[in-house]
Amino acid sequence: MSVKYTPVQWNRNKWIYDGVMLAGVAAFLWVFLYVTPDVLSHERAINPQIHNARAFGACAFVMLTIILCIGPAARLDRRFLPLLYNRRHFGVMTAFVALTHAGYILNWYFAFSSSNKYVGLLYANVSFGQIAGFPFEVFGIFALICLLILATTSHDFWLKFLTPPVWKRLHYLIYAAYFSVAAHISLGILQDQQNHVFTVIFIGGAGAVIALHLAAWWSERGESVIKDGAWVEVAAPEGFKEGFAKITRLPNGDRVAVYLMEGQLSAISNACAHQNGPLGEGRVIDCLVTCPWHGFQYDVRSGRSPAPFTEKVPTYRLRLENGVVEVHPDANPPGTYVDPLPLPQPPLPEGEPA
Repeated sequence: MSVKYTPVQWNRNKWIYDGVMLAGVAAFLWVFLYVTPDVLSHERAINPQIHNARAFGACAFVMLTIILCIGPAARLDRRFLPLLYNRRHFGVMTAFVALTHAGYILNWYFAFSSSNKYVGLLYANVSFGQIAGFPFEVFGIFALICLLILATTSHDFWLKFLTPPVWKRLHYLIYAAYFSVAAHISLGILQDQQNHVFTVIFIGGAGAVIALHLAAWWSERGESVIKDGAWVEVAAPEGFKEGFAKITRLPNGDRVAVYLMEGQLSAISNACAHQNGPLGEGRVIDCLVTCPWHGFQYDVRSGRSPAPFTEKVPTYRLRLENGVVEVHPDANPPGTYVDPLPLPQPPLPEGEPA
C-alpha cells in the first residue's frame, strides 16, 4: 500500500462493547417485531415485509441518535468516554441496519415493477410540489449513501490516507445523514397518520440530540480564560494530580493535556497522532503517557513516541503566573522538547529539616 498505517488490535473492551451493541440491536428488533405488533397496528393491514422494513428503519434511527448523543454526553460527563472510544463500530453496524431496511423496501414495493427496481424507486413518486405527498424516499437514499461512505472510510487505512483533519471533516456527514433521516421520517409520517408511535420515537430522539449538543456547547463556551493577549489559564498548582492530566480547551477549539509528573508540568496536544484518541485520559508513567484507545505512547516533554516508533504530537509552553498555571495557545511543531515547569514545593512543617 502507498500509505503506512498501524492495524488496530482487538481487545477485551472492544469485544464487550460489540457484544452489548449486537445484543441491544437484537433486543430492539425482537421487541419491535414480536412484542408490539398490536401497538404498531394501522387502520389498514400491514404486510410482514413492511413491518420488518419499519423495524430495521426504526432501529437505524435509534442507533444514529445514540451515536450523535455519545459525543456531547462524553463532554458533559467523563463516564461516557468508553462509549466514545468505540463509537466507530456502532456507526458501521448502523449502516448495515439501514441497508437492510432499504433492502426490504426495494424487494417489496418494487419487486414486481415492470422497470428496474432501482429506477422505480427514483421515479415512483415525483410529487415535489407538495409537502404531504413529497417523495420522502430521496432523503432516505441520501442518508443511506452518507452512512455507507462513513462506514467504508471508517478503517484506519482511510484515516491515514486522507489525514486526520480531512477524515474528520468527511465524517461530519453524520449530521447530514441525520438531517436526511429526520426529513425522511417526518414526511413519511405525514403520509401515514394511523398511529403516532414513530412520531414519539422521532421527536424524542431528535430532541435528545439537540438538547445534548446545546448543553455541551453551553458548558464549554466559557472555558478559555485568556491573559496578556495570549496565555490561557489551566488551573492552580494544587488542582493537578500526580500522573494525570488536566485538559484545557484553547480559543481555537484545540485541547491541551497538562500532566503532572514528579512535581513538574508538561503539556502536549490531547489528540493522539494515530487516531485522535484522548491522550489526556491516559496516565503518565516514566514520562510516557499511553493513549487509552490503542496504546500509543508519547513522552510528555517532547511529544515523541519512544524508539523505534516515530509518531509525534505538538507540545506547548507553560508558565506559572500569580499562582495559576497558564498555557500558550501557539503549538510547537510536533516532537519539540519543552523543559517541564517545576511547581513550587509546599512549605515544610515547622521543626522538620529541609
